[in-house]
Amino acid sequence: MNVIVCVKQIPDPALPGELDPDHTLKRDVKLILDESDMYGVEMALQLVDAAGGGEVTLVSMAPNSEKGGLRTALAMGAAKAVLVSDGSLAGSDSLGTARVLARAVERAGGADLVLTATESTDGYTGTVPGQVAELLGWPSLTFAKKVDVADGKVTIQRQTEAGYDVVEAPLPAVVSVTAGVVEPRYPSFKGIMAAKNKPIDECTPSDLGLSGDQVGWSGARQEIVSVAAAPEREAGEKIEDDGTAHERVVAFLEELKLI
Repeated sequence: MNVIVCVKQIPDPALPGELDPDHTLKRDVKLILDESDMYGVEMALQLVDAAGGGEVTLVSMAPNSEKGGLRTALAMGAAKAVLVSDGSLAGSDSLGTARVLARAVERAGGADLVLTATESTDGYTGTVPGQVAELLGWPSLTFAKKVDVADGKVTIQRQTEAGYDVVEAPLPAVVSVTAGVVEPRYPSFKGIMAAKNKPIDECTPSDLGLSGDQVGWSGARQEIVSVAAAPEREAGEKIEDDGTAHERVVAFLEELKLI
């Protein structure tokens, strides 16, 4: 069984974030593997082990040929990676990102299943997994808290507010997994050393057959015109209880339409 995992390398959340002049997140800094993607990598490794054979491949897009986050996932046990890196990717919206990832999946080839996080820590759109599935023409299963593969199909428990739904689809398919679906392993010293020699196929959007008007700012359907600090939170109303404070509390709840 061959599983591809879409992973994102993001600026280290432990460091103060900065914006470029175009109002996008500054990415020519130290990048690490998005913690939310570690669950997908671990799930992929467990599915391959359960199937008795196969391998895990990573696909990612990042500036400046950054590989630090990929090496972390390779150290966990993934076999190889496809990295798309080019200056033309700057400003890509979720659809542009999905175009790149879908073509990278096709370049990697032979996938039975594609796993993603539900959303990235630095983007939070939550739309890329479904877009990748649509571009590949594969079924899309989202918010999986449990994943099983058998008899040519994938079955998940899709997390909902009331519990979960059981959803299944034929392979190949794209599945987004939630945090906590499994407990990610820590890379061992042996894994870290082995990761240094694992192959990373570097390519550009043009290598994937994508034109300049399909990615980056040229292909984006959004424009960031300004960025401003959030307004300071206003102080709450203080009430001196003279025996009628409950009436003000009730009135306040009625204003919020809570009662």
